[in-house]
Amino acid sequence: MLYPLTFETIFKDKIWGGQKINTILGKDFSPLPNCGETWEVSDVEGNVSIVKEGVLQGKSLRELVEQYKGELVGNHVYDTYGNRFPLLIKFIDANDDLSIQVHPNDELAAKRKSGFGKTEMWYIMQADEGAKLNSGFNQEVTKDEYVKAVADNTIQDILNIEPAKPGDVFFLPAGRVHYIGKGLLLAEIQQTSDTTYRIYDFDRVDATTGQKRELHTELAVDAIDYHHYDHYKTQYEKKLNESVNTVASDYFVTNVLNFDEEVEHDYTHIDSFVILICVDGSLTIETKGGYSTPLKMGQCALIPASVDIVTLVPDGSMTVLETYVP
Repeated sequence: MLYPLTFETIFKDKIWGGQKINTILGKDFSPLPNCGETWEVSDVEGNVSIVKEGVLQGKSLRELVEQYKGELVGNHVYDTYGNRFPLLIKFIDANDDLSIQVHPNDELAAKRKSGFGKTEMWYIMQADEGAKLNSGFNQEVTKDEYVKAVADNTIQDILNIEPAKPGDVFFLPAGRVHYIGKGLLLAEIQQTSDTTYRIYDFDRVDATTGQKRELHTELAVDAIDYHHYDHYKTQYEKKLNESVNTVASDYFVTNVLNFDEEVEHDYTHIDSFVILICVDGSLTIETKGGYSTPLKMGQCALIPASVDIVTLVPDGSMTVLETYVP
C-alpha cells in the first residue's frame, strides 16, 4: 500500500545563494558555504529524489514511477508522461539577484533535444524589506529591440519589476523573461526541466574560476514571449479554512490552503498525484492505514494517486500549496 512520501533534500550551492535555507527553513546544508536552492521532489537526470522514510525508504522516485505507474502518479499522468515524473519542486533563497533568464516551451525544448519546456510558478514565503523581482517586459518589445537592448546593456530598462511580499504568487509560462530579486525566499513549482537560457548575469565573476558565467544570448532569442501584459502578479483572494485556486495551467494546478482547523480532502476526482508543500506553520497529514506524516515550513509530501482521502491537522495554523497535474 502506498503512503505519503517524503524525500531526501537535494542542496544546490549557487553564486547568489544565502543562509535562509538553514536559518528560516531549518535545513542543514553544510558543508556547502551557502545554498541557493533545495530540490524537494525531482526526477531531473542526476538529481532524482530518494524516499526518506517508511518501507520504501532508499527507493528513487524514478524506480517508484516505473514500479507503481498510475497507482503512484495517476493513470492520465502516466499515459501522458510515462516513467518521467512531470513536476519539480524547489525552495529558493536569493541572497543576491538571480540572472535575467528565460525558459523554452515544450516545442522548442523538443526541437533542441533538451527534454521538456519549463513553465513555473513562485510563491513568496519571506521577503526582506524592498525586495523585488522581474516578470516580463514593461512595454511591447520587438525581437530587434530586445537584441539591441542586450547588446548595449540596457536590458534592465525594459523589464517589468514588481515588489514582492509573503503570499504573493507569480505564474511564469515558458517564454517569459524573469529573475528573482535579492532578499526573497520562495517555493517554486515547475515542469521537470533544468533548461535555462541566461540572458544577463549582472557581470558577476565566479569566485572559484574567476570567470563570468556563460550566457545563452542567441538561444534565448527564439524562446522569448515579447508581448507586454497588463498583470504579471497572480490575483487571488486569501481565505481562511478554504481552498483557493491560484494557478490552473496545462502542466499543474495549484491551490493555497490556509487553515487553522482540521480538514479532510477527498482526491477521488483527481487522476493525479498531489504534492503538498508547507510554506508556513506546520501540520500532520493522516491517511488510511494509520500513516501520519508531519510537515513543517519548508517540507513537502507526495500523496500517491491511489490515496483518495487525506486529513490535514494544523498545529495552530498553516499554509500549504496543493499542486497536481490536471
